[in-house]
Amino acid sequence: MHLYTSLTLTLLLCFASHQVDADQVLHDLHLPITPRTADETARIAVITQPTTHFTAPEQFETNQAGAATVRPRDTTHAFSQPSGNISFEKELDFKVGNGLFKKLWVSSPSSTLASDGLGPLYNARSCQRCHLKDGRGHPPKGPGDSAVSMLLRVSIPGGTPPKAISDYLATQPDPNYGEQIQDFSVAGHASEGQIAITYTETEIALSDGETARLRAPRYAITEPGYGPLHPDIMVSPRIAPQMIGLGLLDAIPAADILALADPDDADGDGISGRAQIVMSRAHGVPMLGRFGLKAGQPSVLEQSAAAFLGDIGISSTLFPDGHGECTDAQEACRAAPDGNTPAHDNAEISDEGLALVAFYASNLGVPARRNVDDPEVLRGKQVFYETGCIACHTPKFVTHRIEGQPEQSFQLIWPYTDMLLHDMGPDLADNRPEARATGREWRTPPLWGIGLTETVSGHTYFLHDGRARSLLEAVLWHGGEAEPHKQRVIDMPSADRAALIKFLESL
Repeated sequence: MHLYTSLTLTLLLCFASHQVDADQVLHDLHLPITPRTADETARIAVITQPTTHFTAPEQFETNQAGAATVRPRDTTHAFSQPSGNISFEKELDFKVGNGLFKKLWVSSPSSTLASDGLGPLYNARSCQRCHLKDGRGHPPKGPGDSAVSMLLRVSIPGGTPPKAISDYLATQPDPNYGEQIQDFSVAGHASEGQIAITYTETEIALSDGETARLRAPRYAITEPGYGPLHPDIMVSPRIAPQMIGLGLLDAIPAADILALADPDDADGDGISGRAQIVMSRAHGVPMLGRFGLKAGQPSVLEQSAAAFLGDIGISSTLFPDGHGECTDAQEACRAAPDGNTPAHDNAEISDEGLALVAFYASNLGVPARRNVDDPEVLRGKQVFYETGCIACHTPKFVTHRIEGQPEQSFQLIWPYTDMLLHDMGPDLADNRPEARATGREWRTPPLWGIGLTETVSGHTYFLHDGRARSLLEAVLWHGGEAEPHKQRVIDMPSADRAALIKFLESL
């Protein structure tokens, strides 16, 4: 089975500063890409220009994922369909990957060698437990609610940055707790702690006498099971993001993403998106970060492998530690039996199994737009564009031509993201760096499918930690580079605000 990853596509990096020859990297990785002709490049530049006409939908706008778009469903399974252009043979791979995505792992030793290796410390027993119905996670709704689709990343200052990446903000794991708080454990081991959240609400005055309420969270780690937390610990809450369209995001040419970067705000528009650059475990070279809330992983494959290790405690050849994320201080955890076996490439999930999960994740279809020709939706689109939201939420891209990967090959897609890091201000800051991302920077999240969140996930919690209880609250939390745009939303007539939200709900 051929599996495309952006690791094998990435033109990456700021070439001059990193002294990397992109053509040599591409050659060394044996890329199955057909380069664009000059005529194609010119046509793509025209078709991906943001529109200035809002009286009717644009051509192909309904199909957000090009030929990979799927029929919208008004059910919880709206995000769980395979790419619309997938072949029958590959749909079988998709279904096998789905089975592995849903599989419940068990502790070692076990008679079921294909499923053992859980933990010993973990956040969930399957990928599906966090990404329920392939949708968005949520913070606990109260003391009796589960935190299974939310986790806390942790680190402390220090560490050695990779020499190949400039502006890298090195951190290191907490000596007792590693890089993530695992709130579950197998029998005989203590969990690392529990998440406790308290909220403080404030009221925001909007135009036309309207108001909104924002809730600011405060996080604590209770019942720590492995000694004191480091006094300089940095904590970053994360909810599981929706899963649709990942393979298409993987297929966007890195050069097109880098062309949008403006780290010094040379054009003076107040927006200074920066490329995330991370070391690829699969290839041992710096690559453009694309996945994760701070773009800390360069491909669907590596994102999947990292989640298996950190969230479930399942090793792979990319992350081979059978004890998961247990630290040197957690001696009993490191000494516990694991599921690493030669039958699975000396890991707990084999390369083939990991590739199938990544294939599944890469081919979850993006539903078609709804109500695209509704006059209020068209007005909301105009408000979205003219307010300046597209400075970060870039509407359109055309993906690479990829041999053997027709599902993602040469598609006009509408993800509404630039895949870059942006300073979102102090209110959204987690104050925890990750690679080149500062404690105030986040990757622009794609917006496609956002209007189906309640249908799929049964809630309307947004942003990296789910603090926003509606799309309007999510907009009102924007700060930093987006502060002027948020203020325009606050000041605009209430009818325009309502139209803006209706446009977002149509995505």
